[in-house]
This record gives sequence, C-alpha cells and structure tokens, in this order.
Amino acid sequence: MDSILKNKDLKNKVNKKSLKEKTLAYGRMIKFSHTVFALPFALSAVVLAWQTQTLVYWDLVWILVAMVGARSAAMGFNRIVDAVIDEKNPRTAIREIPSGILSQRQAAVFVGVSSFLFIGAAALLSKLCFVLSFPVLFFLFFYSYTKRFTRYCHLYLGFAISLAPVGAWVAITNNLSLGIVFLSLGLWTYIAGFDILYACQDIDFDREQGLFSLPSKIGPHKAMMVSSLLHVLTMGFFLAMHLSFQMHPVFLIFLAGIAFLLIVEHRLVKPDNLTHIDLAFFHINSLVSILLFIGVLAEGFFR
Repeated sequence: MDSILKNKDLKNKVNKKSLKEKTLAYGRMIKFSHTVFALPFALSAVVLAWQTQTLVYWDLVWILVAMVGARSAAMGFNRIVDAVIDEKNPRTAIREIPSGILSQRQAAVFVGVSSFLFIGAAALLSKLCFVLSFPVLFFLFFYSYTKRFTRYCHLYLGFAISLAPVGAWVAITNNLSLGIVFLSLGLWTYIAGFDILYACQDIDFDREQGLFSLPSKIGPHKAMMVSSLLHVLTMGFFLAMHLSFQMHPVFLIFLAGIAFLLIVEHRLVKPDNLTHIDLAFFHINSLVSILLFIGVLAEGFFR
C-alpha cells in the first residue's frame, strides 16, 4: 500500500514538473516577455479613450486578453511556419520546435487556443471588434510568409503590430481618431526600425537561404540608415499625436526621453559591431514602450 502511494506521489510530482516545463516552453516559444513592446501602446490608447469615454473595467480585461491571445497566436504560427528555416540557422536552432521541446502539433493546438481567446475577447468587446478580429488575425499570420518574397517584411511586421492601439481605441469608442492613427503610425515605424536592426544578425544566413530582409538586400550600412529614418518618423508621429490630442506639455518631457533612448540604441548597434544588439533590442526598446505609456498616464493626470 505504501509503495502504491509513493508511486502515485512520484507520478503527480512528475506531471506537475512536466506541466510547468511545458508552460515555460510555450512562453519561450512566443517570447511572452516581448509583449511589452506593443502592449503599452494599446494601453496608452485605452487611457486616451477613457479621457472622453465612460470607464468600464471589463473593457480593459478583454483588451488585455485579446492582446495576449492575438500576439501568442501570431508568434506560435510564425514558429510553426519557420520551423524548417529555424532548424538550419545556428542562432534559432535552439528554439522550441527545432530542438524538439515542443512538437508542431502542440504548437498548432496552442495557436488554435490563442486564436479562440482573441476572437472570444473581441466578441465580448463589441460586434465590430468581433468582425474585425478575423482580418486582423489574417494580417498577423501572413507576416510569417513575407520574408520569403519581400525585403520590406519589417514594414509589414510594424504594420501588423500597429493595429494594436487602433484596436484598443475602437473597442472603447467604436470610431477612429486622427490622434490614435498617429500613435499607430509611431508604433509602425518604431517596430519596423528596430526589426531592421535585429535582422542584421542573419544577413549571411538570409543570403544563403534566399530569404528576404532589408539588411541582406542592401547591406547593413544602408539598412541602418533606413532604420534611423524610420525612428525619426516615429518621433514625428508621436509629436503629431501630442498636437492632435492637445496633450499637456508634460508629455513632451517623455518624448524627449524616448528620443534619447532611440539615439542610444543607434549608437550601440553598428554595421561592423552587433555585440550590443540584444541590449538595444530587449532592454532599450522595452523602456521606450514603457516610457510612452507613463507619459500618457502623466499627461492625463496633469490634464
């Protein structure tokens, strides 16, 4: 009897450990920590919308669920589509599907569940959000194929992610605003700009495999110039948002901080020196998103 109980306890511990490991593996597969890049932009749209709309906390809950669901579905789908390519690239061969930690089937189930969460949350927000959730999911999924035929895949990625603040705004207001369009354009150019920098790591691999990216087609020097131009546009769109919403001047202090961080990012990453690219990509870009959100909160407080 004692032996049976011990075996049962051991089995339960193994199952719990396995579940924990699988959960962590799914989180690593979709790089859940990267949600911080776009989520603050969506939350900024929510804060701006609530300045003229009735505050409904459940709207925030479903917007958060929709954001997490959409991003998880898109990243999981990307990992499935790119599994063969990732296996050939030494930098990405350790990812969960190529390394065998997760199977294609497990990833597909994860994508299905995440898609259901996104569509379900959209339906709970409004009928318009429910209808729009299907084309949005298509745009997010289609990104996974763009590197196979266009060097401007970075711009497509930025566009797909830039739908987040527009979606959050529409969920609360059921309309569109010029100011929120400027915020989305800022997110578009911001994402596209740093994705170009990140793609510089795979120039040789992309050329060998016949894949498309701006750095592999025009070289790292010109690609980084394009990235810098995109980030100049980012600041221009943020300033246009400030003027469109007639925001409090305190927001300009945070814009100055964002401009400083983007300058640091481009000083860290050089065409002949990519050693600091992880610092620029993971840390500085996270600070840019968070600083923008804090700026919007501060602006609302002072207003």
